[in-house]
Amino acid sequence: MGTLNINHELDDQIFNTINPLDPEEFRRQGHKIVNFLADYYQNIEQYPVCSQVNPGYLQKIVPNSAPNNSESLEKILKDVERDIIPGLTHWQSPNFFAYFPSSGSTAGFLGEMLSVGFNVVGFNWISSPAATELESIVMDWFGKMLNLPNCFLFASGGGGVLQGTTCEAMLCTIVAARDQMLRKISRENFGNLVVYASDQTHFSLKKAAHIAGIDPGNFRVIPTIKANEYTLCPKSLRLAILNDLKEGNVPLFLCATIGTTATTSVDPLRLLCEIAKEFGIWVHVDAAYAGSACICPEFQVFLDGVENANSFSLNAHKWFFSTLDCCCLWVKDPSALTNALSTNPECLRNKATELNQVIDYKDWQIALSRRFRALKLWLVLRSYGVTNLRNLIRSHVNMAKHFEGLVATDKRFEIFVPRKFAMVCFRISPLVLSQVSTKFDDEKEVNMFNTKLVESINSCGKLYLTHGVVGGTYIIRFAIGASLTHYRHVDVAWKAIQDHANALLNQGYV
Repeated sequence: MGTLNINHELDDQIFNTINPLDPEEFRRQGHKIVNFLADYYQNIEQYPVCSQVNPGYLQKIVPNSAPNNSESLEKILKDVERDIIPGLTHWQSPNFFAYFPSSGSTAGFLGEMLSVGFNVVGFNWISSPAATELESIVMDWFGKMLNLPNCFLFASGGGGVLQGTTCEAMLCTIVAARDQMLRKISRENFGNLVVYASDQTHFSLKKAAHIAGIDPGNFRVIPTIKANEYTLCPKSLRLAILNDLKEGNVPLFLCATIGTTATTSVDPLRLLCEIAKEFGIWVHVDAAYAGSACICPEFQVFLDGVENANSFSLNAHKWFFSTLDCCCLWVKDPSALTNALSTNPECLRNKATELNQVIDYKDWQIALSRRFRALKLWLVLRSYGVTNLRNLIRSHVNMAKHFEGLVATDKRFEIFVPRKFAMVCFRISPLVLSQVSTKFDDEKEVNMFNTKLVESINSCGKLYLTHGVVGGTYIIRFAIGASLTHYRHVDVAWKAIQDHANALLNQGYV
């Protein structure tokens, strides 16, 4: 007993020295973190948008082992400012026009703080009923905002789930389609399953298909052309399917895209779904970027035909102010997911589940554990409301229209494809370059010039752009969506683009 008492006393001393979850210390340090981040956003334009550090920079300045003794938050934050911030690319900068946005918001941050603070593990209903029930509620709210057909909502037998990323959503739906098909044709035909995509479909589909066990030789990439704005051609899809059937293969899965990565093209959903239905193919609609815009009635035309799809997903962390990670996936038949992904170990058995009274979201995803993502989406929806969210998205679209107009006024540049949302694809015109030098009659040289232009712009740190290559043509993407971006930032960015173009043309690059 004496030894046990000594151990208890030592444990009490340790606990009194450092309590990992002391409420008052949490309050004190939490205020410091909030103030630190508020100062960061207040001064964010002082930083180079794209990090200017060299590979391996951090390894040279941090210790090679963890500290034995505790360090103060004040010291740690000084190190964050000195060592970490220079290695950040500032996605929330108003001068960030690269990739697609990862739009942040106060409501999104605070919702994330609540989620992390509660730190629940909501794998099934009983593990935190509110986490499950709020998720199903906000997914129906969001579905109604998008005007999704009732078949995707819980009341009509469908339903939604929050995944981490589009790759996870694609993997879950491919696995669901795979198992559904194999129950019909037997597992002996696994190697004959075929997945269809265009050459503009996001590359995460190929990764998901590989993880799901689809033969890499059965991943069909259908070419697109500029005349069709790089959309997936229904006739080409039908020909690919018929060819597979002739070879004894089994068409399984089609991914159609609303807002492709390179050019924000929109595939003809209704026509593609009609063909897929004819051959019993699962259709997943990837609206990772542009789906958020479809809360605006004027963009819902792009959802025409979605009622014939099997699943639909978008990333609320891209253009819906909800912070990474928050991918929204809706399915018409949740049993297709649960039949493929369910696990029912003894340790998770409970009355509500066994009586089929509740949703257990562990059976709608790959992982078992899951975060309380619904809180941040709920806070975003409630804090801003549908009207304001629509207007925020429209403001980004209007700024993109403004930038498009600026590009059109400079005849050295050309708009490469029509703008549909808040991204403009452009480049220095090959016609203009060919007047400067005959070497620009070669498309490769035109691509190289535009490559040098983007590299020059990004090296200055004042803004950040990324590119795409479609049909062998290098294009510059200007994507608006950062929450802090205003018209003045767009104007300054355009002036910088012109200045760098002038410098390349005048300093003898050609």
